[in-house]
Amino acid sequence: MVGKLYGLGVGPGDPELLTLKALRRIKESEIIAVPGKKKEESVAYKIARQAYPQIENKEVLPIDFPMTKDSERLEESHRLGASQIAEKLREGKSVAFLTLGDPTVYATYLYVHKRILAMGFEAEIVSGITSFCAVAARLNIGLVEKAEPLHVIPASYQIEEALKLPGTKVLMKAGKKIGQVREELLRRGETVVMIENCGMEGEQIYRSAQEIPDDAGYYSLIIAKEKGE
Repeated sequence: MVGKLYGLGVGPGDPELLTLKALRRIKESEIIAVPGKKKEESVAYKIARQAYPQIENKEVLPIDFPMTKDSERLEESHRLGASQIAEKLREGKSVAFLTLGDPTVYATYLYVHKRILAMGFEAEIVSGITSFCAVAARLNIGLVEKAEPLHVIPASYQIEEALKLPGTKVLMKAGKKIGQVREELLRRGETVVMIENCGMEGEQIYRSAQEIPDDAGYYSLIIAKEKGE
C-alpha cells in the first residue's frame, strides 16, 4: 500500500491561525516535508512547531528549492523534490508538506503536487489562511466591498500595467525589487499599507508608500488602493 501526500497551508505566521484540519494531518502523517535545506531554516516548520511541539518527534524530509528564476535550476529542484517524496510514498508512508500561507497561492509546493499526481500517487491540498487576508485583519480593514475587484500581483515581475487595474491590489514577494515597487506606488499616488513579517517575530507596519524601506524583508505584503477608496 502506497502513501499519500498532503500539501498543508500553515497560515501566514501566527501559529493560532493553523487550521484544525492542517493540525490533524500533521499529527497523522509519518513524514513532514519542509522547504529548505534543513528544518531549522523553514518558517513553515517553525510555525507548525509552535502549534504542535511534538512535531519534533517526527521524521523530517527537507526539500531544497533555490531562490532563483533560472528555469533549468528550478525544474531540476522540482524534479528532485518530487522524487524524494515519491520514495517515501512507495514505502507506504504519508507525507505532510508544510507551506507558508495557502498552498494554492504562489506556492512552490504546487510544482511538486502536479508531479506527484502525474506519477500516479494521491495528493491532497489542505487550505491555509492567506497572507493578504491575515494582513487585512491585522490592520483592521477590509480588502474589497460591493463590486470592488481584488488583484493579487507577484511584485518581483513587471507591475506597471497591473497597478492600473481598478479595485484593491495585493503585492506579494517583491524581494529585491521593493524599492522599485515603492517608487511606482508613489508615482501613482496609491493609498498604501504594508506589513513585514505579519504574525511573526519582528512584525513591522508601514502606513504609506513613503515609509516602505529599501531593505524590507521577503515576507512583506503590500495592499494598495486608489485614492478615495
